[in-house]
Amino acid sequence: MYEKMLLARTVDERMWVLNRAGKIPFVISCQGQEAAQAGAGFALDPAMDLIAPYYRDLCLVLIYGHSARDELLSAFAKAEDPNSGGRQMPGHFGDRQRNILTGSSPVGTQIPHAVGMALASKMRGEKSVSLVSFGEGTSNQGDFHEAANFAGIHKLPVIFFCENNQYAISIPVKKQIACENVADRAASYGFPGVVVDGMDAVEVYAVVKAAVERARRGEGPTLVEAKTYRLVPHSSDDDDRSYRSREEVAEARRGEPIERMRSYLTSVGLMDETKDAELRAKILAQVNEATEYADKAAPPDVSTLMKHVFAEGGTETNGRSTIH
Repeated sequence: MYEKMLLARTVDERMWVLNRAGKIPFVISCQGQEAAQAGAGFALDPAMDLIAPYYRDLCLVLIYGHSARDELLSAFAKAEDPNSGGRQMPGHFGDRQRNILTGSSPVGTQIPHAVGMALASKMRGEKSVSLVSFGEGTSNQGDFHEAANFAGIHKLPVIFFCENNQYAISIPVKKQIACENVADRAASYGFPGVVVDGMDAVEVYAVVKAAVERARRGEGPTLVEAKTYRLVPHSSDDDDRSYRSREEVAEARRGEPIERMRSYLTSVGLMDETKDAELRAKILAQVNEATEYADKAAPPDVSTLMKHVFAEGGTETNGRSTIH
């Protein structure tokens, strides 16, 4: 968990440097949410469970098999990008071979899609579970409520994973929901809602693991709310000084997930300064190599413009292509 969290943070920080240097156009950050994603990701089985991530889930997709090179190819919009072949903005994850559902820009659209995957799993008699992640602001969208209602009625094997980072861009959570917790909403749809410290990967793992086992037993969905904090602006185009104080951010950094996980590992004898330094050097080397490779890689060719846009295998009808 710690290695994936540290890799995600290092890749994320590198993308900010590249953005400020004018090398890549946009960054949407995972900083502060790595523990929530690590705990959830390690509670799943990537060989069979499907994920519908949202745009901050860099650590989650790294757990599911993506590499620093993959995500930097995406940031540079290069043809080898496994998410979209260089066609999408960073954070639009997707990889059919790795059970990562392709996401789109409107927030929340992945939620009913994940419920659809869970319905398919149940109809086929499979044991796979779907996990869909989203921010607390997205829990106010109709997509969430309709998907949760359907999943609750049909007891589908899906986990609604809310990464509550306290801000929907500039809107604090107290102006987003009238109830105390997003998880409180689960009772309306007939399944459990659980609140967990999203800055603690081990706690998140335990809660999501229980939800996965419950779903595999055929007992239906769980809404897990991992309370985190977004340590950086909403994106590289945002100035968060207009809506939150530097003191608030500094206070949140005192409990940030990377250092918290390192301290835990040290306390149980699994980490020391030497091991940590070696791991950080190894990860930095990976990110340096990935950056150099992605920078020099070829961009998409215009001849592939329509690839992955329409289903292949269409037939000609009156001179026009019919897509099946």
